[in-house]
Amino acid sequence: MTTSARSPQPDHRPRSIFAVAAPGLETITARELGILGIAGAAGAGGVSFTAARSALYRANLHSRTASRFLVRAGEFYAAAFSELRKKAAKVTWEEYLRPGQPVAIKVTCHKSKLYHSDAVAERVAGAIADRLGAPPVVQAGSEEAETPLAQLVLVRLLRDQCTISLDSSGALLHQRGYRLASAKAPLRETLAAGMLLAAGWDNTAPLLDPFCGSGTIAIEAALLAGRLAPGRNRRFAFMDWPDYDAELWEQLLAAAQAEAEQAGPPAIIQASDRDAGAVAAAQENAARAGVAGAIEITQRAVSAIAPPAGPGWVVTNPPYGVRLAEHGDLRNLYAQFGNTLRARCPGWQVAFLSADPRLQRSTGLAFDEARAVPLVNGGLRVILAQARVPEN
Repeated sequence: MTTSARSPQPDHRPRSIFAVAAPGLETITARELGILGIAGAAGAGGVSFTAARSALYRANLHSRTASRFLVRAGEFYAAAFSELRKKAAKVTWEEYLRPGQPVAIKVTCHKSKLYHSDAVAERVAGAIADRLGAPPVVQAGSEEAETPLAQLVLVRLLRDQCTISLDSSGALLHQRGYRLASAKAPLRETLAAGMLLAAGWDNTAPLLDPFCGSGTIAIEAALLAGRLAPGRNRRFAFMDWPDYDAELWEQLLAAAQAEAEQAGPPAIIQASDRDAGAVAAAQENAARAGVAGAIEITQRAVSAIAPPAGPGWVVTNPPYGVRLAEHGDLRNLYAQFGNTLRARCPGWQVAFLSADPRLQRSTGLAFDEARAVPLVNGGLRVILAQARVPEN
């Protein structure tokens, strides 16, 4: 990705940044940032850290589990609308916006005197105009938009304390750009990567996903094993900021490419599904991700898996059976899953998303409760259940 934008002077000023992470992924995201040399504190909803521009760019480029990175542009007390506008006008909006630039202002108010979100958004828009000399073009926008058309500004009022944040990421970071074809109930890329990291996969041992769906887990595994930065082929909101450093970004891309070229021998990664449509989607997605050659994708039932010599890891997302009528068939499927693992994957590690303890128990595996990770998938509370398949 190249750009002709003129690069500003290096910016080493510390910025207060919040990495938004899906429930359950916060500590994994903190660990991931630590590997990037960014020390942060995990809390509800994400990870707080302080870093300069280069670290913000690197975090967006390399993070596999964060949803977005927010820059805390202003924090102050405001109990009246006049006070809100006056203090919001002191935010250095010129670092993030150009006069008249489109913005989407999202407001949440809780236990504050200013509780009317539309009125708060109106005052913040006025403050931007006061600072930049021209009113912004305020657009409706969704935080989940795949192609955001406006800079997202988040305003949070909690007990009269106002926090103003600017989204540096743009489209949510799980949108790597490769998954245009989806099977039923697609798994977000950030969650798939989080599952692999939480399971402790070492990026070199064989990896198997026998319920691959659209192939997300296997593709994220191939990206991990190949040291391929997940954000290398996408655009970010910070690229439209007035202080965008294009030269720095090109340097970071070059460093990421050099790291990928130093990756060791590819891990053996197998993905399979009994549904032909899912297999076709997985193959198309793997090709778009540039890892088709790193994954063996086949159509087969779970009972027909043919894993390579191990031990290795099974990381997967089997059907949940949310509807009660499905449970009978799924108990048989989970029992078959467990039997197949014991017969063909002795000594392997297994990790899968579980929404029902009864189905989980049907596998007959002994799960390590200390390693269970509470997560949310598609609005449903699940856990990442983990076990070691016993030796024969």
